[in-house]
Amino acid sequence: MLALLHTSPVHVPVFDALRDEAHPGLELRHLVDAGLLDRARREGPEAVTDAVLAALRRAVDDGARAVLCTCSTIGGVAEAAAERAGVPVLRVDRPMAAAAVAAGPRVVVLAALESTLTPTAALIEEEAGRAGRPVEVRTHLVDGAWSRFEAGDAEGYLRLVAAAADSVTAADAIVLAQASMAPARELTRATTVPVLSSPRPGLAAAAEAARVP
Repeated sequence: MLALLHTSPVHVPVFDALRDEAHPGLELRHLVDAGLLDRARREGPEAVTDAVLAALRRAVDDGARAVLCTCSTIGGVAEAAAERAGVPVLRVDRPMAAAAVAAGPRVVVLAALESTLTPTAALIEEEAGRAGRPVEVRTHLVDGAWSRFEAGDAEGYLRLVAAAADSVTAADAIVLAQASMAPARELTRATTVPVLSSPRPGLAAAAEAARVP
């Protein structure tokens, strides 16, 4: 069984659909705690370390063989707690970051939440270091997008993200920092730069981790 730690319920059907499409037979257990993101935004990601560890331990107690954290803001905190949790803990955006580094040195990060920008940029730089590749990361906050998301206007949210992607120039890869931004890839019209999102590669990596004996 693979547990998924979310900070929004909107991710549950997304990952269920990806599981049905690419990983049939994989049991998913969804843990949703919006309060983790709220606190991380107010006080910084490290403030939720104990709460994240408690959530991971509950998942393990329920039988999880691995845990995937789908929130980019707290993904690093979750990943760092893996040793104490006793099972692999993956952040959903790491495979995406590796793909961005492989695409070229000029990476643009788009996010709807300011709290996501620094962790995502740091992750891309970490992956560049692992790969021995140069990288220049530029970050951009999509103005007004998060308020649309919070209001339940998914269409408006994704349109703003897609428009931001279409405006990017001089880049080798565009990273959609939050899992909820993934459908915006299909709405882009002008950009010729690869637009990368995290749910599909993140789930694939976590499914593999959950299958390891």
